[in-house]
Amino acid sequence: MNCDTVHQLLKIQEDKEIIALVGNPNVGKSVIFNKLTGKYVDVSNFPGTTVDVNYGYYKDYIIVDTPGVYGISSFSEDEIVTRDIVMSTDRIINVVDSVHLDRDLFLTQQLIDYQKEIIVVLNMVDEVEKNSIKIDVEKLKQYLGVEIITTSASRGIGMDKLKEAIDKNLFKKGNSTPNLDKLLESEGKKTCCEDLAEAENIFDTSISDLQEKIYALRRKYIDEIYSKVEKYDSKHLAFQNKLSQILINPLTGVPFLAAMLYIMYYFLGVLVAQKLVDFTMNKVMGEYYFGFVEKVIKGAVSSVFLQKLLVGSYGILSMFPIIFFGLLLPLVVAFHFFMSILEDSGYLPRIATLVDRSLNKIGLNGRSIIPIILGFGCVTMATMTTRILNSKRERLITIFLLGLTIPCSAQLGIISGLISKLGFWYLVAYVLIIGFIFGTVGKVLSKILKGESTSLFIDLPALRIPQLSNILKKTYYKSKGFLVEAFPIFIVATLLLGFLDATSLLKIIEDFTQPVVTGFLKLPKQMTEVFILSIIRRDYGAAGLVTIPTTKNQMFVTLVTTTLFVPCVTSFALITKENGLKYSLFVWISSAAIALLVGGILAHIIIV
Repeated sequence: MNCDTVHQLLKIQEDKEIIALVGNPNVGKSVIFNKLTGKYVDVSNFPGTTVDVNYGYYKDYIIVDTPGVYGISSFSEDEIVTRDIVMSTDRIINVVDSVHLDRDLFLTQQLIDYQKEIIVVLNMVDEVEKNSIKIDVEKLKQYLGVEIITTSASRGIGMDKLKEAIDKNLFKKGNSTPNLDKLLESEGKKTCCEDLAEAENIFDTSISDLQEKIYALRRKYIDEIYSKVEKYDSKHLAFQNKLSQILINPLTGVPFLAAMLYIMYYFLGVLVAQKLVDFTMNKVMGEYYFGFVEKVIKGAVSSVFLQKLLVGSYGILSMFPIIFFGLLLPLVVAFHFFMSILEDSGYLPRIATLVDRSLNKIGLNGRSIIPIILGFGCVTMATMTTRILNSKRERLITIFLLGLTIPCSAQLGIISGLISKLGFWYLVAYVLIIGFIFGTVGKVLSKILKGESTSLFIDLPALRIPQLSNILKKTYYKSKGFLVEAFPIFIVATLLLGFLDATSLLKIIEDFTQPVVTGFLKLPKQMTEVFILSIIRRDYGAAGLVTIPTTKNQMFVTLVTTTLFVPCVTSFALITKENGLKYSLFVWISSAAIALLVGGILAHIIIV
């Protein structure tokens, strides 16, 4: 690749020099990127991949935020993008997690061996003190031969020094791995970027003997450096390791995971979906807000048609604000609050390790649990995160299962609230049915799609007590993202349903679908409205269940069917973008068929 490749591929001006931010996953690259570039950020889809690359501007430089990788290779799309950017960029800011120095320095040394001019950023230095770790930064500088800046980017500590280092052009080529030149010469290769790239097979997924020798040589050198520059409290580390083992050991980890899921269910389904929502939806929005608005509109508007559109059963000033602000928003905020606690504690990657063996049976590895868990927040966003998976086969299986079996945050909250009213055994039955469908469909897909599951290689960050400021910040931004994305879609959905209701077209549709809804599924004909809304937004469809009277068994059938029903419009669009229209139609049609089939069979078993 030539020096102008990144400029050309990202379609950015060639008069500015590029600095690539490179580092392992979860080291704080994006925080540093935001601190350097501010709000002037652009996004470009890297050609030939589904990976979006962020880039922004710092003075006369273009800062490119590359996907997190553990080494320069080509095993996944993220790694390919980072590899191509690194190979065509001379100046690199290498971000390192200070708590995981022994792991992160391997990539640092690889960048040095490729003769890149780098500045190393030791990030999260505040965590170093909390974990009773001491790093001799000056000695590390001598071994690596490059400038090192210590930062805590999330708190803004050290960012001024990093900017000063960039301004003074303190980028340096470091000290190559000892004896690397001799090893390359013994194989008839020179100590240059091109020959090293060929020796390490970074443009191929195969692993050669020479590649393994280079890896072993570099790994041994990094271990030697690490042993001389870092000291730690062995008792503190032993406690963390013991606790981590408890969480990833199936005998102790599964009960802990089950307890965590029950707490999540109780928090969302009982405390929020019932008690809090009863106040926000019924009292604040239903009694105070709607009572006032209905009186004003009916006094000012004489047209019955407009009254229905504005404050009718599906009115833009009645159903929309009551459902959106009174029901969905509290559930979304509560879900993201709970998930932020899990993220900040370092527990999520341990769940991936715990379930790795189980997911292997359906052609996945434990890494797939991360987009699956994120799917409980938003399936659309989770679909984007499937890019972290190592093979297209794993991405296709995970995307299908996300669209079929995973309810998003607001939908999950509504389901939790409704099912808690039905009783404990309904909850058990719901989990078993959805789990059975998840496993069965995953197994079928793993047989249909050729290939095997790849091995799990995932970072286990330090376990920590979550910081309230981080939790509130994450909750705010993720909830805000929900509002921005969902608001216009909910407006359109409400107007559509209101129009259908006001023109009596809704009744015609209900009559047309009656053989399926009331005949096969044995549900009230009003459930047609729920399915229509679910196509637009699954959480909006679930919200419609609150107002429709049903028996316990009918409600249970509805909850199972709507959970398995088709991905919403935005998810469908993203699946199409990621994998093409043919696959997205396959997911959509298959989900509808599975949902109706399972719902119908269940209805004929439990509804008399």
